[in-house]
Amino acid sequence: MAAIPTQRATDAPVGDTPAYPGAGPLGEGRVTLAGSLAAPGSARALVRGAFTEWAGLGLTGPDGDARLADDAMAVVSELVTNAVVHAGTEVEVAWRLEATGAFTVEVHDHHPARAPRDPADPDAPEMPEHGRGLRLVATLAETWGVTYRSHGKTLWARLPPGGKEEPEGPAPVPALRAAEALAPQPQRPGGDRDWLGRGALSFLAEASDLLAGQLDENLVAALTGQLLVPRLADWCAVWLEDEATVRTGCGSGPVRVWHAHESRIEELLRALEKEPPRPDGVRSGPEPYPWPGAALGPEGTHGTALAYRLIAGGRPLGTLVIGRCGLLRFPDEVTGLVEDLGRRVALAIGAARQYARQATISAVLQRGLLPGAVAEIPGVRSALVYEPRDKGGPSGDFYDIFPAGDGRWCFAVGDVQGKGPEAAVVIGLARPWIRLLAREGYPVAGVLDRLNQLLLDDATEAADAAARALIAAGGGPFAPGEGPQSRFLSLLYGELIPHADGGFRCVLASAGHPLPLVLSPDGAVRSAARPQTLLGVVEDETYTSESVELLPGDSLLCVTDGVTERRSGSRQFDDEDGLAHALAGCAGLDAERIAERIHDLVLGFAPDLPDDDLALLVLQAE
Repeated sequence: MAAIPTQRATDAPVGDTPAYPGAGPLGEGRVTLAGSLAAPGSARALVRGAFTEWAGLGLTGPDGDARLADDAMAVVSELVTNAVVHAGTEVEVAWRLEATGAFTVEVHDHHPARAPRDPADPDAPEMPEHGRGLRLVATLAETWGVTYRSHGKTLWARLPPGGKEEPEGPAPVPALRAAEALAPQPQRPGGDRDWLGRGALSFLAEASDLLAGQLDENLVAALTGQLLVPRLADWCAVWLEDEATVRTGCGSGPVRVWHAHESRIEELLRALEKEPPRPDGVRSGPEPYPWPGAALGPEGTHGTALAYRLIAGGRPLGTLVIGRCGLLRFPDEVTGLVEDLGRRVALAIGAARQYARQATISAVLQRGLLPGAVAEIPGVRSALVYEPRDKGGPSGDFYDIFPAGDGRWCFAVGDVQGKGPEAAVVIGLARPWIRLLAREGYPVAGVLDRLNQLLLDDATEAADAAARALIAAGGGPFAPGEGPQSRFLSLLYGELIPHADGGFRCVLASAGHPLPLVLSPDGAVRSAARPQTLLGVVEDETYTSESVELLPGDSLLCVTDGVTERRSGSRQFDDEDGLAHALAGCAGLDAERIAERIHDLVLGFAPDLPDDDLALLVLQAE
């Protein structure tokens, strides 16, 4: 299929015919991005990096290059956004710096569509929201166009060296690198319209990137104020509503206020607290809001204010109000831009709340899966280090120390295959059953036998229930990773029985777990158990236990594989008995200092953070 240029296509795309034959590019790059909302931000970052690299190589000069880089990032962002919105496929982005100093970019998608309307055509009807980006491209580019093929289309643009100058008026705001530089000063005559024709969508794209990474709704509200004041409004306020407030209709929650002049914030806050928004339904707005003139001083006697509902997923999350002094009404371009921003703010608040809910659930669940405190065993000094990799979710590691009656004390250090809810289910089964069986008088090996059968029975029941549910729903076989997960558990379990003349007899067993080590006061280290099969794997497995005498001063070290398998390149911490050598160097230390020393050595073994949960327990006979 032949390439068909659009109205403005005076050159072919960069991938087809160079604008200046015979002149090779000074620099170029290409990337394929998934067709998601993250694609424009990724493209901007890559182009920004390319300009930084070109400057370091001396390929660009000092005059005008800052504007060219800014314009290039804005154009790339809009072309990628257009492809993502209209095509929904992955996009291929190519850019180059020509020998003349001009910058060219092309964005190819895999979904042919109608030609975009020329934003310079005076007879063209008003573009919808998603079509505004090509106005920016037309403003910044020397030439631009779209090429159609049977397998997709390519939008492209060429920017002149140094960026395109405005025909008149002050220099435009540079392409926007931080929240405080994202919008124009509102006091400049005509500033809104001049800027909105050049960089509004880049403002929204950059603001989206900024807001999307926040996991605290109060920080999202604060960033919203910084984005709007003083550039698009003299002041703004955000009311955040929780679910109870919305359900009962009891007000709009506390208000947060920003003003261009800090001296006005307190008085404005008091005035707005008396006039909370009273929204009707879930319409996003904008709606008129009463002007709080008395709180704004002589310069704020007259002005206009608008309220926008912050709605995500059909649920109201709060209200955003903006105000500007000396205006009878906001320009339509500003109201539309703030409405667009409000939608992004609402999504960020919704995501932050979802994260907060999940973090709370995980924290409560984690507290329920672990003992409230490490029990104190008479005659034994104990020390524990427990560091889950995911601070916001349930860990796969667990521990316990508890009295079992008849002068016996029991301990357990376990590691469940997997993370998250599946791991929590296994821990929720294992820890209480270990306590129950121990207090019922079962020996160490007997506890493992019965726990192994319990895990196998539970896994079978879970698989049967999942299969019945699938059949009832008329579904086919499970897709890989979708079926019920195996519930395997590595466990080191033991009991301590004190001797009348000091020290303890320790009976313990290791089921698929790193073996415990005993450190003598003279620095000798020995293993205290033999390896056995994971729990929840083999039906009717019979486990055995070992006995070891812990004399006064002896220390027993129990760890999970987050310690032994800590990696640095191809090496692991326990290669060539690394853990035993580390423990030997702890001779003469008390339990707390042994735990601290081993922990520090494990963390220092590699420069990066651990990629697994980490738990270690030291029991030292006094």
